Amino acid sequence: MYDLFILGQISEDINIDYDGFTLHELGGAVVYSGFAAGNMGHKVAVLPKSKDSKQVDEVFSKAKNVDVYHAFSPTNTSIKNQYHTADKEKRTSVAISKIEPYKTSDIPNIDTKIYHIAGLMSGDLNEDIIEYVFNKGKIALDVQGVLRHMDKDSMEYKDWENKLKYLPMIDFLKTDAMEATVLTGTEDRYEAAKILADWGAKEVMITHNTEVIVYKDGKTYAKALKPRNLSGRSGRGDTCFSTYITERLNSSIGEALLIAAATVSLKMENPGPFMYDRLEVEKYIKEFYLS
Repeated sequence: MYDLFILGQISEDINIDYDGFTLHELGGAVVYSGFAAGNMGHKVAVLPKSKDSKQVDEVFSKAKNVDVYHAFSPTNTSIKNQYHTADKEKRTSVAISKIEPYKTSDIPNIDTKIYHIAGLMSGDLNEDIIEYVFNKGKIALDVQGVLRHMDKDSMEYKDWENKLKYLPMIDFLKTDAMEATVLTGTEDRYEAAKILADWGAKEVMITHNTEVIVYKDGKTYAKALKPRNLSGRSGRGDTCFSTYITERLNSSIGEALLIAAATVSLKMENPGPFMYDRLEVEKYIKEFYLS
């Protein structure tokens, strides 16, 4: 029995900072989410779809508590991100290539408490995947995988046509502030969280460069993000989301949100996935959240 099973591909990222500094990274939600949940002590399985199984195994060779399953695609995903501001909140993304879509037949017969659907663009994981795993475990969805559409010049964000059908199937929904506006039409992230819950999502997380909020059952919870620098900004939402949903298996919303906020704050101080452990997160909480 796994705590978390992540369906999503590795991305060959080209990240260009606002000052022109360029960093080539192997990222994607599956990487940042898998490392974070695994290094916090949860039992994790990942299913990256790739043309290069050796690359996948190498990426996860240093991940703790993560079992790797493979799905083949004749192509990989590659994304170029151009950040325009120092806080890395505004960026232009260009999809250089993308994977062949996941099929239900790609999913191994395993037991997991949470299915984390973590595609990077619309079409990576078609909506029949949601229906296939519905009632097999809790479903966590990162909306970037349904909102971002591949275009030759930039990644275009479009509303999710079938959101009212599928949101009631989602136990944990994650957006960032901009994606929440695309979905709901409001720039007030607190109001957007309420709207998404009214449409059926059971717990809604919205990340922002200053804080992360969660809305459930008419109540909003918020925790500030307190990184000392943003050199590891890529993977912010993925790290925060996977930490939160796995901690929620045994903790209250407030406790899980505190751990998630501290974990992602610590992660953002270094490029790449989260490489610390629970003890380091507890130290971070004592120093920056409880002092």
